[in-house]
Amino acid sequence: MGDAATGGHGPDGGVKVAVPRPGLARRSSLHLMSPARADHYIRVVSEHELSLAGPEVRLDPIVPGDAETLWRMTDRELWFGMISPWPASPAAYAARIAAQRARPGTIAFTVRSARDGEVRGTTSFYELVPEQSRVEVGSTWYGRPFWGGRTNPAAKLLLLTHAFETLGLNRVGLRCDSRNTRSATAIRRLGAKPEGVLRSHRIAADGSVGDTAYFSIIRAEWPEVRAGLEARLRHPEA
Repeated sequence: MGDAATGGHGPDGGVKVAVPRPGLARRSSLHLMSPARADHYIRVVSEHELSLAGPEVRLDPIVPGDAETLWRMTDRELWFGMISPWPASPAAYAARIAAQRARPGTIAFTVRSARDGEVRGTTSFYELVPEQSRVEVGSTWYGRPFWGGRTNPAAKLLLLTHAFETLGLNRVGLRCDSRNTRSATAIRRLGAKPEGVLRSHRIAADGSVGDTAYFSIIRAEWPEVRAGLEARLRHPEA
């Protein structure tokens, strides 16, 4: 394993990241890297080479080969709140994956069980802005058998640990359609603070105009948020 601040190289050339436990950096670790190392990390993001792993789930870079398995877990009702149309076939989902992989500042993950590799859903980093020390987490959905259990807190613990402790970012944003109360409740349970609602901010896949509810976690709040997520994983009913 390489230096925790920059990630170590796995045997496939990707970056495998452990969960570090030092004090939080005072500045973004991307700013503290050499220019060559920072450029390398941006390339890792752009080429979808980042993997994150914990005891409950692992986050692998999403690939078109995941499309059929992911598509079979979705339906129009589950897709509610997304701004893109429900992909009506495995081929359509593969096209969605290709678009995610091509989008600058985005790295999308397939969420799998750490024990047996079973696919549980997907999540993403996006709008990574290193010079402003911020990123957003979203485009998250899980198959119904994994709603309300350990999957979401485990995946978010990996993502937030990477954002705050590995990259030393100042802010992680999260957002959802304000009508999607299930998603808003899940975001609040993470410990994210509501920031307000942007009116008529999104056009849903069905053409309806909706509001976007914004939330965030900032670096000063991260220790408390981390403790809450770890407690939820120790006691899933919490």
